[in-house]
Amino acid sequence: MQGSEGAGMRDRIIVALDQPDLESALACARSLVGRAKWVKVGMTLFYREGPRAVAAMRDLGFDVFVDLKCHDIPHQVEGAAAALGSLGAGIITVHASGGADMMEAAVRGAAAGAAVQGVPRPAVIAITVLTSMDAEALASVGVSDTPSDQAMGLAALARTAGVDGVVCSPREAAEMRALLGPDALVVTPGVRPAGSDAGDQARTATPGAAFAAGASYLVIGRPITGAEDPAAAFEAIANNE
Repeated sequence: MQGSEGAGMRDRIIVALDQPDLESALACARSLVGRAKWVKVGMTLFYREGPRAVAAMRDLGFDVFVDLKCHDIPHQVEGAAAALGSLGAGIITVHASGGADMMEAAVRGAAAGAAVQGVPRPAVIAITVLTSMDAEALASVGVSDTPSDQAMGLAALARTAGVDGVVCSPREAAEMRALLGPDALVVTPGVRPAGSDAGDQARTATPGAAFAAGASYLVIGRPITGAEDPAAAFEAIANNE
């Protein structure tokens, strides 16, 4: 999977389905069939519904970003990545702060799990600094670097581990693209259309700014899923309105 800069905007928006149960997630997803290409199954939905949430989204025709942010000893992460790879996930995530050995284990596991089921290996991307964290939050956990510096350092480590790209704030997307090259995936949550509530996101940007900075994919949840008409909200963002 490449950086995807040539894909249309609608194919580069990953809709985060963070609803509390599969029924409500499916209701939203069905309204996006034929519009969105990607959906995200994260912790809230996966921990309640398990692998069937991924299967249900794939049955609707979506590519699925399974965002569980694996972070454990390499052996455990390799097993987790193998399990996710076997589900046919398109992208999975690990925390770069788990270290190079852990990230390498994730890549091995994802490939092994996908091979068993005869499906393509999911891209493995590394979480750098959560978009909810600012300098004060980093300092509270003992990190003295700025969010940007910390993210870039972790991205450099992730590159040595052979992952396919990173998750970062849209504010770091341009630097990430320069560091990682044209084929890396640069996935940016914390994207909010102009005038939207930032919620718990501390480091945000608009969709147009994130793409212009070099993002491959945008992860957008509440501005779409929390809208009265999710399909119309998706179309407005995809059409850069």
